[in-house]
Amino acid sequence: MTDTAVQRTDARYTWGGDEFLFVEIAEAMSLAANYKANAMAALLTARSLPGVTDICPANASLLLRFNPDILPPDRLEAEVRGVEDEVAHSSHQTLDTRIIEVPVWYDDPYTRETGARFRKGHQRPEGTDLDFAAEENGLASPAEFIRRHHESPWLVSMVGFVAGLPFMFQIVPQKDQLEVPKYLSPRTDTPALTVGHGGCFACIYSVRGAGGYQMFGIAAAPIFDPAQRLADFRDFMIFFRPGDIVKFRPVEEAEYREIQAQVDAGTYTYRQAPVVFDLQRALDDPAAYNKDLLERLHGN
Repeated sequence: MTDTAVQRTDARYTWGGDEFLFVEIAEAMSLAANYKANAMAALLTARSLPGVTDICPANASLLLRFNPDILPPDRLEAEVRGVEDEVAHSSHQTLDTRIIEVPVWYDDPYTRETGARFRKGHQRPEGTDLDFAAEENGLASPAEFIRRHHESPWLVSMVGFVAGLPFMFQIVPQKDQLEVPKYLSPRTDTPALTVGHGGCFACIYSVRGAGGYQMFGIAAAPIFDPAQRLADFRDFMIFFRPGDIVKFRPVEEAEYREIQAQVDAGTYTYRQAPVVFDLQRALDDPAAYNKDLLERLHGN
């Protein structure tokens, strides 16, 4: 992220059994590597190649599942390499996506209670995950960490691990990224919708379960709706898609409860707006680019 030019490098292609092609774009996560994964996935999806059954972009890679009886491996590799070359030589490094506002109750009682139960597996047994995160980033207080966490948008770099869980990468210069190590020993419990952080990645736990990311708060509305009760899930039970842009918005308990009531009534919808993710702008001047993204979210 410190470079202002988009780097063009050849990916590494490997096979997984008879049905999987893995494309490693880079060894490390970056906005450029993630853009390439999403752009390749979008082009391959649009081509609807016979025999390709799944296309899964990740942080800095792409996985394709295919039927070799319909699409021979050599033909698939040729198609994917052609798409890679097309993305690399595109004069406009952009993706049509959306920006979404996610209300979060930071420093909530649910994640605080869970964190207190698992301090033996934590680097800093005293205090809270927010205390630890502030110290790790050289910040004066948990409140300063929370401000830094929600003031800039995050790119959904991949979705997975459990159903609907988004991994998110902060759209800021690398020197300004928040980084916090995971727990030394994973928890056996994490509240559903916990906003967590591990390494450089933020996430939202879509369901209750085990986890090792630091816990900072709890999102107010679901991101995984198997029953598809809410309007935002009409087309699919998983809300987030790779390439989405997230803006966290802090809320207090009263608004959190109000949103929960709307969810229970089936009337809640996320605030969101269509945007074009422009890789070069994000690399050249992230502060100005983020300001423009947030203005679009609020209709200015």
